[in-house]
Amino acid sequence: MTSNSSSDAFVAFERVQKSYDGEILVVKDLNLHIGKGEFLTMLGPSGSGKTTCLMMLAGFETATHGDILLGGKPINNIPPHKRGIGMVFQNYALFPHMTVGENLSFPLEVRKIGKSERERMVKDALDMVQMGDFAGRRPAQLSGGQQQRIALARALVFKPELVLMDEPLGALDKQLREHMQYEIKHLHESLGITVVYVTHDQSEALTMSDRVAVFEDGRIQQLAAPDDLYERPENAFVAQFIGENNTLRGKITAQNGPLVSVDVEGGLQVQALAVNCGGVGEQTTLSLRPERVSLNGDGPNSTSARVLELIYLGDHIRCRLEVSGDDQFIVKVPNGAGQKHLVVGEITPISWQSEDCRALDF
Repeated sequence: MTSNSSSDAFVAFERVQKSYDGEILVVKDLNLHIGKGEFLTMLGPSGSGKTTCLMMLAGFETATHGDILLGGKPINNIPPHKRGIGMVFQNYALFPHMTVGENLSFPLEVRKIGKSERERMVKDALDMVQMGDFAGRRPAQLSGGQQQRIALARALVFKPELVLMDEPLGALDKQLREHMQYEIKHLHESLGITVVYVTHDQSEALTMSDRVAVFEDGRIQQLAAPDDLYERPENAFVAQFIGENNTLRGKITAQNGPLVSVDVEGGLQVQALAVNCGGVGEQTTLSLRPERVSLNGDGPNSTSARVLELIYLGDHIRCRLEVSGDDQFIVKVPNGAGQKHLVVGEITPISWQSEDCRALDF
């Protein structure tokens, strides 16, 4: 579910700005509309403005300019506890002196829900995250993964329509983090809630989201579905930030319909898709995914490369090559029968399709 206009948006940022000192804007003229039931991730490096946006939506920060709407109503002046929003933080924020059951019961007591109804809602929320047997434990008696499940249950216990998650899996180890990604995704699908999720982990964003807003320097650089973001980055920042990426720089020498010819530093001439670049004579950055490069010379863009390093990664071999003077050119070769066996130091032909190479801003 996506939303492109404020009239049908469940969450809307309308020309929102944020400054802490009255001079430097950490969020610059943000317009973002999130549909009901959507899982939207705000992705970006530290200091890009994503967490500030989440905190303004939660009510812990105030917008310097613009409006934030929830269900069509402005919420700028509504305090956090009256917004009816569930929150999950990286540090869990559980009350250490309370049992798990008491932690979950607390937001229900605040909402004046009766005892028997509270007990039923707490049990339902704990069962939802497979923690039904842990109601009597204290947070300190739980592992990190268990605490995160409890924090998730507490955010969902009062059945909010909107849940905000700020780097909720950052403290977990890789395997548990990946497992929890799928659990949160499945909970979102089964409950139909709207989730706004903040992370700097691009694989997490691609795994979980309906749409991803890539932040840099207080602005959204691109807002798109995960496959669009990866396959069709609109600028060099997004191409570099999402997934692994080979970058070649050069000058545009000709344009032919949707393609441009580029003379790459080092003597190579490349045909590429003109996405976000200037005209003939201008500099451009070419973006090419490692898995789009073939170890043969049959494509429209073909050259020879020297093998510098081979790293075995189980399902594929990561090959670092020297191409046209660039010694950080990566190719991912699937580990399977019939694949060419490379040797460090040898020269190998490589090629790629013009449509897989994108000419972007310099």
